[in-house]
Amino acid sequence: MPKKNQQNSSAKKETNKKTDLKNLFVKTISSWVSKLLKHPKTMAFFCGWLSVLAFPPYYGFPILFFTFSFLLILINKATFPFQAFKIGYSFGFALFAFGFSWIGNALLIDPWKFGWLYPIALMASGGFFGLFVALPAWIAFFFKNLISRYLAFCGLFVIFEWIRSFFLTGFPWNLQGYTLAFSDRLIQAASLGGTYLLSLIVVMISSLPSLLSINREKKTIRFCILTPILCLLCLYLYGSIRLYNQDKTLSETTIRIVQPSIPQSMKWKKEVLEYNFNQYIRISQSRKLDGIDFVIWGETATPYPLDYDFGHLQDILDAVPENGYLVTGLVRYKFDIYQNYYPLNSMYVIDKYGEIIASYDKSHLVPFGEYIPLRQYLPSFIRPITNVIGNFISGNGPTKIEIPEQPSLGALICYEVIFPHKIINQEKRPQWIINLTNDGWYGNSSGPYQHLVSTRMRAVEEGITIARAANTGISALISPYGVILGELALNYTGILDINLPKISEFSTPYSRIGNLPVLLFCVLLILTASILALYKRKPNKKRIRKK
Repeated sequence: MPKKNQQNSSAKKETNKKTDLKNLFVKTISSWVSKLLKHPKTMAFFCGWLSVLAFPPYYGFPILFFTFSFLLILINKATFPFQAFKIGYSFGFALFAFGFSWIGNALLIDPWKFGWLYPIALMASGGFFGLFVALPAWIAFFFKNLISRYLAFCGLFVIFEWIRSFFLTGFPWNLQGYTLAFSDRLIQAASLGGTYLLSLIVVMISSLPSLLSINREKKTIRFCILTPILCLLCLYLYGSIRLYNQDKTLSETTIRIVQPSIPQSMKWKKEVLEYNFNQYIRISQSRKLDGIDFVIWGETATPYPLDYDFGHLQDILDAVPENGYLVTGLVRYKFDIYQNYYPLNSMYVIDKYGEIIASYDKSHLVPFGEYIPLRQYLPSFIRPITNVIGNFISGNGPTKIEIPEQPSLGALICYEVIFPHKIINQEKRPQWIINLTNDGWYGNSSGPYQHLVSTRMRAVEEGITIARAANTGISALISPYGVILGELALNYTGILDINLPKISEFSTPYSRIGNLPVLLFCVLLILTASILALYKRKPNKKRIRKK
């Protein structure tokens, strides 16, 4: 046999082997998928659990291409609306129960009293927030084909993310857009349309492979592969250009962020209150205060009401720079005409003479943390627990604080920073923001990392520098581009001396327009899906004649 024929035959055999292996792989995957589809709720729960790994601190973003695509396939395979609802609910239950698992760590600060509530907290998180996936899945079912369901689900998912930001005071934690925060470049588009724009892009590209379940033509495969790549590439290029053009020069304003890393179990014990207070002062003085303009302590750093406790107010002056200011969090009290007092979670700005020159009161309180909704209507067996939780009153919202010879500042306390387009008074924009927080409640969990990412996203959206002072970490100075300029790691004890950026605040399209364009686009997706669902292909006359 000639050599050429031998080579051709061997090449054919190798090609056949590759084809056989490819077919075997496809058949194996198809058999697995068909088996999994027989248990849709279990599979949806598993996908929801896996999706948590896409959020900080794991950043397993590629996982979403599997989990969201499979969710769409499961919804499409549902035979009636309530089945689609249950599939979405199973996915959402796992996504939020495990994604918010750090909430339960607050109950483990005193495990003998509240440890039994840990599984209830997980069930409550998944049970309530799971509805924000179940409802989009249920509504999407009424669209009659996978393409229309895909478009409708993506639009509805982001709309319900937005609703989650204000419904029952709101909790927009772990928005899908945060899964891109592993790259400073990929999140820059938030300056155009906010985090909800990023969420829409994430959900649309990660759900796109689901279309391969109904069409495996080469064109469809190329489209489902190339579209996500192009979208991420566009985000990356826009972010690269934006970061390349930023002004990296620093101003003369120097801040010192103090992080004492006091365990939450020790923070409010009476026998160590004085020690904790003095620890803040000692750490603030660990390096000379010369040239420091602001010393910044965390949320409720001062356990004493300094507007009444003049002794501790004098002690605190040792931590105030000679020509600067101390910013501290504390609980202050407001009295009515009957001498009833009401606590406020507050921030004071104090000068070297002990004058409280400015203050801010937290306006967006944490439900079931700083107050109990409808406390008086709860059953008697719950009331001992609610008595442990504060009954704080709220302040008047974001404001602008003018400091003599210093850039004006805004203030946010703890989780106020998680609310898109709610962190600044747009009529009185400050030049930078101080965010005081205490993530010691959440221990060594994903909570502090997720909280930090929320802060970074607000900086990008609004184009403003944010100085974050946390009791146990993660403290950081974040540029108007969401870039961390300096940080103190979780559970690290120390100080961060750093200068503010020269340009610490500028207007962005999102800061001026807000969420409206993205929400309108989501509505447009749903309308398009409606047209596609109603559209019926006209019969081919040529085919009819041939028959």
